[in-house]
Amino acid sequence: MKLAVLCANGKAGRLIVEEAVNRGLDVTAIVRGENKTKAQHTISKDIFDIKADDLKGFDVVINAFGAWTPETLPLHSTALKVVCDALSGTKTRLLVVGGAGSLYVNKEHTVQLYQTPDFPEEYKVIATAQVKELDELRKRDDVRWTFVSPAGDFQAEGSRTGKYILAGEELTLNSKGESIISYADYAIAMIDEATKGNHIKQRISVVRE
Repeated sequence: MKLAVLCANGKAGRLIVEEAVNRGLDVTAIVRGENKTKAQHTISKDIFDIKADDLKGFDVVINAFGAWTPETLPLHSTALKVVCDALSGTKTRLLVVGGAGSLYVNKEHTVQLYQTPDFPEEYKVIATAQVKELDELRKRDDVRWTFVSPAGDFQAEGSRTGKYILAGEELTLNSKGESIISYADYAIAMIDEATKGNHIKQRISVVRE
């Protein structure tokens, strides 16, 4: 399998690349500057300049783009559109590193996590940006996308347990009543989806067991 990771130098991107390489996949890191990952190949290009030819020949493309400041948060949607347009009409799968704020907290799917009273105020802006990103992705019938939401507590420095629960649109708690996952375990779930999953045009979510 040939796999490309966009924005591979980020915290999530590096662990996703590492997980894929450790499984023997042919991995290309697409980064703006020097490749800081374990990927065997590199394309030095800004995500906003990506064209169809850059992504040709890959079985799976993983979008690990992340923006964190108020002025850059709208770039989530901008970057996603660029990538989707480049993959439009192809058989290449697009997996997107998503957020937890868009997960539903009721069976009717009328209330999302970021809309609940206890959702941290400081994360509402980024949650809203990623909600918009998912909403726009759902409109794309021309791309074989999968949006992968982490648990509510997404821990960059968390340990790699190798175990996770695969869920869907709703916020899911583990046996301890927690919504938590490390970046390392999230990377496992992402590569599992890339190699064995088939959630085309669906949002899935993952939580540590």
